[in-house]
Amino acid sequence: MYFTYGKKETDYLKGKCKKLAAVIDAVGPISRKLDDDLFDAVVHHIVGQQISSKAQATIWQRIKDNLETVNAQTVLAAGAEKLQSFGISFKKTDYILDFARKVQSGAFDLQAVAHMPDNEAIATLASLRGIGVWTAEMLLLFCLARPNVFSYDDLAIQRGLRMLYHHHKITKPLFEKYRKRFSPYGSVASLYLWAVSGGAVPGMRDYAPQKTVKRGK
Repeated sequence: MYFTYGKKETDYLKGKCKKLAAVIDAVGPISRKLDDDLFDAVVHHIVGQQISSKAQATIWQRIKDNLETVNAQTVLAAGAEKLQSFGISFKKTDYILDFARKVQSGAFDLQAVAHMPDNEAIATLASLRGIGVWTAEMLLLFCLARPNVFSYDDLAIQRGLRMLYHHHKITKPLFEKYRKRFSPYGSVASLYLWAVSGGAVPGMRDYAPQKTVKRGK
């Protein structure tokens, strides 16, 4: 399952910005997989924090191989020792088990989150231990497929904005200007800015000031 968008969204964004229009034409359609199970997605994001994508993939495969289905019941049945044996840190294990207990007890309602407005869903997800605002925003985009996610805390999006618009720094007011410009299709704009940040368009560079290295006497 992939994040779905089409001509309606790209035509809207192209009409708002010629520079982004050129990127959309150059890059073409972007396919990004979705995780349509919110419990699974929350655990996956907690596992992946502050480790490489390769390490995350390895640990996640161990979890899938052993638990098969990742839900509150299977996680709690596994317990802390088994989860840690997959390569999950003590702190992350604690976060995952706490989340599973809340879901099982009904203290955290996954179905309710899926039907909340964006801001409320982000705040609710970010109330979980181990989940910050950026992670909550990524869950909205790549699990709930919300169309208007544009994250200030995403460094790659800031880099993409610097590269596309030749900014030295992305301040919050400047970022909000772009958020309003791309709304209500901020998620699609995010996909293309991530592509720019990753070097998908030849010749673009980051305009952030270079850090000078102080030399000793």
